Amino acid sequence: MTTNSINELHYVLESIHHAAKKYQIDPTRLTKQLAELRVPEAEANQQALLYAVNQIAMDQPDWTFVSAGLFLNELYRKAAGNRGYDRWAKYGDFHLLIKQLTEIGIYSSNLLSSYSKKEIDELAKAIVPERDSLFTYIGLFLLADRYLAQDHDRNVYELPQERFMIIAMTIMQHEHSAHRLKLVKEAYWALSHLYMTVATPTLANAGKRFGQLSSCFIDTVDDSLDGIYLNNWDTARLSKDGGGIGLYFGKVRALGSDIKKFKGNSSGVVPWIKLVNNTAVSVDQLGQRQGAIAVYLDVFHKDVMNGFLDLKTNNGDERRKAHDIFTGVSIPDHFMKKLQETDENGRSIGEWHTFCPHQVKHYMGWKDENGNPLGLEDFYDETDRHFFAEKYEEAVNHPLLPRKSYRAMDIMARIMVSQLETGTPYMFYRDEVNRQNPNKHLAGAGRTSIYCSNLCTEIAQNMSATTIVNEYQDEDGNIVIVRKPGDFVVCNLSSINLAKAVPANVLERLIGIQVRMLDNVIELNTISVGQAQITNQKFRAIGLGTFGWHHLLALEGIHWESEAAVEFADQLYEDIAYYTIRSSKELAIEKGAYREFQGSEWQTGAYFERKNYRSERWMELREEINEHGIRNGWLMAVAPNSSTAKIGGSTDGIDPIYSVEYAEEKKNFKFKVTAPDLNHKTYLYYRRARHELDQVWSIKQNAARQRHIDQGISFNLYVRHDIKAKELLNLHLEAWKHGLKTTYYVRSTSQAEIAECEACQS
Repeated sequence: MTTNSINELHYVLESIHHAAKKYQIDPTRLTKQLAELRVPEAEANQQALLYAVNQIAMDQPDWTFVSAGLFLNELYRKAAGNRGYDRWAKYGDFHLLIKQLTEIGIYSSNLLSSYSKKEIDELAKAIVPERDSLFTYIGLFLLADRYLAQDHDRNVYELPQERFMIIAMTIMQHEHSAHRLKLVKEAYWALSHLYMTVATPTLANAGKRFGQLSSCFIDTVDDSLDGIYLNNWDTARLSKDGGGIGLYFGKVRALGSDIKKFKGNSSGVVPWIKLVNNTAVSVDQLGQRQGAIAVYLDVFHKDVMNGFLDLKTNNGDERRKAHDIFTGVSIPDHFMKKLQETDENGRSIGEWHTFCPHQVKHYMGWKDENGNPLGLEDFYDETDRHFFAEKYEEAVNHPLLPRKSYRAMDIMARIMVSQLETGTPYMFYRDEVNRQNPNKHLAGAGRTSIYCSNLCTEIAQNMSATTIVNEYQDEDGNIVIVRKPGDFVVCNLSSINLAKAVPANVLERLIGIQVRMLDNVIELNTISVGQAQITNQKFRAIGLGTFGWHHLLALEGIHWESEAAVEFADQLYEDIAYYTIRSSKELAIEKGAYREFQGSEWQTGAYFERKNYRSERWMELREEINEHGIRNGWLMAVAPNSSTAKIGGSTDGIDPIYSVEYAEEKKNFKFKVTAPDLNHKTYLYYRRARHELDQVWSIKQNAARQRHIDQGISFNLYVRHDIKAKELLNLHLEAWKHGLKTTYYVRSTSQAEIAECEACQS
């Protein structure tokens, strides 16, 4: 063997012995195997890594950290070779890294223009390589595979702690110079301890020359040819930049409706949704994956039973399918009540009528204060007055208004059949969403501000369609289209790693820096669609969320199916809400309130009344917000968090674990994963897998959590493939009765793997 190979082997053996002391593993067989190797230098670590990964199992979960350590050896060696420094140093010159990647066009020039060499060198001293040991193998693999900066030939340059510092520098670059470095270090502290994660686009693109930082976007499609095609153009541009899209089609006229008074000419929503489907497939996200788009339609829209609910199923006319998009149904309280109407024999008799939105406007003649026509979709039910129900019954009783009528239960049955086959449609409980909206003051009493959610059902913000108001030729002969911008929703996401932050007792400190980071993303973003950029600046909406709920329950010794879990969710998420709202208030004192604060429920205090926040700390905060304002119009949203939860070494979002031990498989890897912090104590709280749990307990937990979240929550229902229709119906009724705003996928044991929205990982 050469001296180098002896050094390499010695280094690998030393790493293994160090891990053996720290974790409950026996390395004897591995070290003996390595000592007898006659392989080239670079292969010693690879052989050890292959062995270690195969040892990860339920009875020896700590091999994941040994594997991560060996994988780090590979990263250190490759980065050192590519950057030209001694590999035994692990981390190289940080300023030189920034300079190199800026020169070859990977990093944005903003880093070097915003920070001096002296400042960068100071920040380099704050980097703590030892925090690399916090990663599990799958977490480190995903970070390296998808997010660490590489050159154009995919050679790794950046290391994990450098990625975290680059993110912190990017997000804090416009802060005042007097405290900027302190804030960068604080953001790095939060990221490097894995107390939080940023959204996937931020994790991937911060500091780089390309890509935007926000996760998801939601738009309202106008009922016009121009509106439909311009929306598709906007969707393509955002999809190209890596954003997930939610689209509301409830204003588009139904199949057979009139066009310019010519009856029966409208092709309905399905062909336009197929157009969106083709955009999702054709315009991929940064060359990595196809676009991800969800389309929502109201349950009172005439096309809901005329193709929409069958868009993703395998039965029916393939020419009316759109398999690559995701569907969501907007459900009013009135429909859920109709589901419960029965005769003396218990048979469902509730009748439900569906209408074309264009015909409703024509026949009913409802108008807003500016004389613009209104449809059923423009009303919702408040607690003290049922605006939607009143308008719906008016429409039902109009003798000339065309409609299609069904038993409400037949529509619900079609929804549930599709959910068991495809996981969708998502359920969007529109009345509850609008009742809980702190910015409903911009629409008027009983008037809908929020029509649908996003791709992952956690975002709920004011929406309106963008329209063309003029088209003319300018003095240079150019054709200019003038568009009146609607509220095009943008979500900026970040999530707390509950299982690390709560035991460390750092929530208050963490959320303070996290809210500032999210708010700064709004300033940094250059969104390709102008109306989205305008809306982002207007409301300054952010979505602070969480992951690692099941992990935290196991650490706390709390069973999933228990009142203790419900009470813990209530208490914990109230604390998170308090720290988040207070942090936004403090930012408002420093930087100013969001533009539409006056008249909002934040300003009037109605938000706090509705939440029944009456303790001394809440009353004091309410008064301070009334005086100083709040920086962000919406604050909290719990995203799915699958990939980023694995990077953080914890469990997905608010979901129960899939199993104590399972195989994680994507297109370029497959290996075993065990529940985090698995031992003889936590096993008791992990042992029941997600499909075995009583979903009513999950609903109760989420209801307790939802009380404190001003937007929505990505909440899955896990059911067996042979669940009875009545049982699934009861789960939906329970979700609605408990005040959930949305439900995400219905995940059945018979379904193939359902694709997650990577953009909404945070």
